[in-house]
Amino acid sequence: MESSTPDRQTLQESPQPLYVQIKETLRQRILDGTYQPHQKLPSESELTRRFGVSRITIRQALRDLHNEGLIFSSQGKGSFVSKPKAVQNVRRLEGFGEAMAAQGYEATARVVSIEEMVPPKNVRDALDLGGATSGSVVEVKRVRYLNRVPVSLEISYFPLDVGRPLFNQDLSGDIFPILENLSGIPLGAANISIDAGLANSEVQKELGLSEADPVLQVERLTHDRSGRPIDYEFLFFSGDSFKYRFEIDRS
Repeated sequence: MESSTPDRQTLQESPQPLYVQIKETLRQRILDGTYQPHQKLPSESELTRRFGVSRITIRQALRDLHNEGLIFSSQGKGSFVSKPKAVQNVRRLEGFGEAMAAQGYEATARVVSIEEMVPPKNVRDALDLGGATSGSVVEVKRVRYLNRVPVSLEISYFPLDVGRPLFNQDLSGDIFPILENLSGIPLGAANISIDAGLANSEVQKELGLSEADPVLQVERLTHDRSGRPIDYEFLFFSGDSFKYRFEIDRS
């Protein structure tokens, strides 16, 4: 529960414009869970009293939060915290955290499991491991969070030489920078396919969904710069939490 103590002292200690300070204060309270998704924010009058500023200043801060998608307004009812919705522009190859940070979101991950295993045939074929049924891979399962709300289950498969170093790494962020900066693997292109479906039992458990809830299913095969497939992923997003945006050119 948020304290009702005025925030004036915080504002006085910063050289930033007042509306920017207020916006950042409210943003942090949204990100740290002080204000939960769909929770009503204090009224403009209450925020004016707490921060000791004009209503115009409060409205500017709220307008910026609205433009960033962190809050929404209901006519005659006030402002509410938006449920996080990730929008990823498909223009370049980037990780979930990289894309979300550029939009001002906090993106993290929780490792469900990481293990060496013998994969199914579709994984062996995608990673070009040959016909040997004994070929192993490293499987990484993670839940991805947006503003601390679970939005996707991510299941990734790596050839052993690529995946084994991940056992010793912090996987709470994107794996792409680890592959590039720590393993020295230059990333190239990726093939992406998108489908819609219903949440299976594993997705239901990790994302708190029911069997009737829709999910966006993304399959992504990433290659290094030489064309070798190094990362085969299945991403399951809750249906109301993610949007892919494409930019295409007729040429």
